[in-house]
Amino acid sequence: MARVLIVDDDFDMRDTLRDILEDEGLGVGVAADGLEALAWLQSNPPPALILLDWMMPRCDGAEFRARQRASPQLANIPVVLLTADLRIRDQVDALGAVDFLAKPVRLARLLEVVRRYCDPAAST
Repeated sequence: MARVLIVDDDFDMRDTLRDILEDEGLGVGVAADGLEALAWLQSNPPPALILLDWMMPRCDGAEFRARQRASPQLANIPVVLLTADLRIRDQVDALGAVDFLAKPVRLARLLEVVRRYCDPAAST
């Protein structure tokens, strides 16, 4: 089963995204910030995709990406940025992200992006 790691400090956002993706047949991991995400990645097989909130306390999206990109085991995991800050659109390539989703996230766009990297029938 393909898996997605959701990294967002908003519990309702994490919970909603998890429900949607599980309904699509995907495995889902969750983390409340970049530090939790890094710990999750160290103790689980790599996900097919990371959905990463940009603005979080403790370890935000920028810090998480710096640490992820510095780790050979984690650097190649595709990341989609989640943000209400539409200015991020111009920084997606520089940040090494594969795409971004504007908050509030539209269901059709979320599924389109996730399906690009996750085949629910595939295993990880």
